Amino acid sequence: MKRAMLSMAILVAGTVSATSAEIAPEDVVFKDGAVETPLTDKPGDPANGRKVVGTKKLGNCVACHQVSEMSDVPFHGEIGPSLDGVGDRYTEAELRALLVDAKKVFDGTIMPSFYKTGPYIRPGKAFTGKAPDGPLPPLLTAQQIEDVVAYLKTLKE
Repeated sequence: MKRAMLSMAILVAGTVSATSAEIAPEDVVFKDGAVETPLTDKPGDPANGRKVVGTKKLGNCVACHQVSEMSDVPFHGEIGPSLDGVGDRYTEAELRALLVDAKKVFDGTIMPSFYKTGPYIRPGKAFTGKAPDGPLPPLLTAQQIEDVVAYLKTLKE
C-alpha cells in the first residue's frame, strides 16, 4: 500500500513539474520597450533557440538577419541588423519584447510579431486570398520565445 501511494506521488509530482505555466499572448505586459516577466516558468534552452532561429518552418530569423555563429545555416538575410553581439546590446527583457511584438518597440518595423494573436491587418488564409477561419495562433510558442532569448543572449561581441 505504501509503495503504491509513493509511486502515485512520484507520478503526480513528475506530471506537475513537466507542465510549465505560460503567459498567454494577450496577457504579456510591455513596460518601457521591455517584457520583464518570462513567458514560461521553464528557463530558455539556447540550443533549441538556435534551432528556431535557423529553421525555416519556425522562427527563420536568418531570412532577415545575419548570424556569424550560424555559418552552417545557408542564406542569411540583409534586411535586419546583424545579430552578432545582440546579447551585449539588449537586455533579456528587451530581446523578449522584440520577439513578442517588435512593433511595440520599434514603430514601423517590418519584423513580424512572433507571440501575438491579433489584432492583425488583413491576414490571409495561406495563399487562398481568403480570410482565415477563427483566431490565428502565435507564430512561436512561449517556450520557443524563451529559447530564442536564451540563444540570443549567447551572441556576445
